[in-house]
Amino acid sequence: MERVRDVSLLPKAHLHLHFTGSMRPTTLLELADKYGVHLPEALTTGQPPKLRATDERGWFRFQRLYDMARSCLREPEDIQRLVREAAQEDLADGSGWLEIQVDPTSYAPRLGGLIPALEIILDAVDTASRETGLGMRVLVAANRMKHPLDARTLARLAVRYADRGIVGFGLSNDERRGMARDFDRAFAIARDGGLLAAPHGGELTGPASVRDCLDDLDATRIGHGVRAAEDPRLLRRLAERGVTCEVCPASNVALGVYEKPEDVPLRTLYDAGVPMALGADDPLLFGSRLAAQYEIAREHHGFGDAQLAELARQSVRGSAAPAEVREKLLAGIDDWLA
Repeated sequence: MERVRDVSLLPKAHLHLHFTGSMRPTTLLELADKYGVHLPEALTTGQPPKLRATDERGWFRFQRLYDMARSCLREPEDIQRLVREAAQEDLADGSGWLEIQVDPTSYAPRLGGLIPALEIILDAVDTASRETGLGMRVLVAANRMKHPLDARTLARLAVRYADRGIVGFGLSNDERRGMARDFDRAFAIARDGGLLAAPHGGELTGPASVRDCLDDLDATRIGHGVRAAEDPRLLRRLAERGVTCEVCPASNVALGVYEKPEDVPLRTLYDAGVPMALGADDPLLFGSRLAAQYEIAREHHGFGDAQLAELARQSVRGSAAPAEVREKLLAGIDDWLA
């Protein structure tokens, strides 16, 4: 029988982690106490809240819980703590590279405006990276519920700060709202500035939203992308173009995209040759971090250690990590397997 190795020791890259969603539940409780914020019971039990985002009401509830948690981040030191702890959690799970995703607009009102908010976030990431040794960069994400002009402003800002640790540009929130093509100018600005394009698609809506990300936004990566499994031609296209899907199994089940962990089409994507990077999405709300996603692949999809190692390699190859970091991580993956 094949030896079962510890997935938390498997070197990997983490490409799909949202900023507030990375928070430790204990940290949220402490910050809420600090600022006198009354949290809904769903955020205070220490258990992931019951969520279903497949209808509008369910998505609204998920968004409301996220917004409540974000309202507890008010000072630069709160941001520094969040980022430092996210780095520590990732390191404990074997991550050697983290690209954390943030819409700085959401933090701007409490941190003195958009540019100060972004600078506070980038400083926190730089400090945490130096202190913990984890390679860490930022993916700036526009909100598809807002006006496309806002996305262009963010794209220009992201390009301006690319030398401070921004590597990509994304598009998040409910993909049932706002057409991908409305954001094509913002993504063109980001790509022209050297940033990788990583919009969300193929989670709450079907394969068409993944196609839109490819056709209209020229995506290099897709946030989620799992619903592409419903279209064999689209799978072939993703595989041929080498577009990495940032697949978040625990999140897919928590939000009702799939009923059970074994329903997430990991095997379908893998067998079709679509590169994947497993991600935790929002551990605060979904209750599991990075290594747990690899455990899902092992337990519910029969991935052996050699295949888990290949998933880890795909995450590294799909990342914006510099060559020397990639080489080190890939060598570490070989060592884990040896």
